[in-house]
Amino acid sequence: MHTPIPRALAVVLSATVLGPGLWATAYAQTQKLRPGLWENSVTMKSQSGQLEAAMAQMQKSMASLTPAQRKQMEQAMAQQGVSMGPSGNTVKVCISPEQADLDRIPAQEGCTQNVQRTGPNAVAMTFSCKGTQGQPPTTGEGTMTFQGPTAYTGNFKVKTTSNGKPEQIDMVQNGKWLAADCGAIKPVR
Repeated sequence: MHTPIPRALAVVLSATVLGPGLWATAYAQTQKLRPGLWENSVTMKSQSGQLEAAMAQMQKSMASLTPAQRKQMEQAMAQQGVSMGPSGNTVKVCISPEQADLDRIPAQEGCTQNVQRTGPNAVAMTFSCKGTQGQPPTTGEGTMTFQGPTAYTGNFKVKTTSNGKPEQIDMVQNGKWLAADCGAIKPVR
């Protein structure tokens, strides 16, 4: 049986990895993406409420761990640049100088994207990701607005399947550049 907890993480990671790649594609015409460490904050709301229930269950499971187990889990997630909180999730990604120079930074494997500029600081996009590792395919659309080379905001509607039923997830994403040095976080490939 498909559990929504891994799907929730997959959607978070897909969106946060796709976001900077889409931004670089669309914004490279007038200004290059600043290389370095980025933090992407994502808030999601599902139509069915299953995503929120799964996230609440995950938070409850984390709270029931011993302090040592919780610390180990948080450290493992932090090494991947992921942190989860009651009001949203963040993922840190590294964009290399070489990637920043490309017109199109690769997104998550198995995803395609179409980006169209709608104004000097805005783009509209659609994307499609093949299902992987037991996860269903995902499609979506959204808009992003840039506040210069170090910040953006975006709104997305993601369509997927949860427990065999169609599901829509509304996401609000904010990205901000943190530093030129990515530390232990590897560039998105």
